[in-house]
Amino acid sequence: MAGSGAPKVALDATGMHVTIVHGMWHDVIAGGLLAGARAALASMGATVQEIPVAGAFELSVVSQAVLEGDAEAVVALGVILRGGTPHFDYIASAATQGLTHVALRTGKPVGFGVLTIDDEQQGIDRAGLPGSREDTGGGAAEAAVGAALALRRVRGGVEAR
Repeated sequence: MAGSGAPKVALDATGMHVTIVHGMWHDVIAGGLLAGARAALASMGATVQEIPVAGAFELSVVSQAVLEGDAEAVVALGVILRGGTPHFDYIASAATQGLTHVALRTGKPVGFGVLTIDDEQQGIDRAGLPGSREDTGGGAAEAAVGAALALRRVRGGVEAR
């Protein structure tokens, strides 16, 4: 999500079960992402469950299991920091493609809050920490809830608030 041009919408997630699945690598940045998602979901009134996983690679399988259960949406959070090997490219691609496949397979939204960064400062700038320019965790939570509400409308279920 780019810092400028982001939509400003009020979302009501009362009664919606949302799970945050979050990686634990790069704890300061990951902590900022998690705090932003928590705050956004609390402000929208969602019922929240949190499941920590080791890193970004594990997000897909755990998100799928959660969405096959009672969660209406998932917020997937992680940090992938570029290093000197192709590992970054493989993990970033696997996480992105895996989470996309999970959303399509389950028919439920996955808010994508995985930062792919070249250095720690880029992560700090996007993690919703004091002085950050962006709140990627909060934005991913809003995207997941917004998509879940849209799916309710499309499927003729509970009217979106």
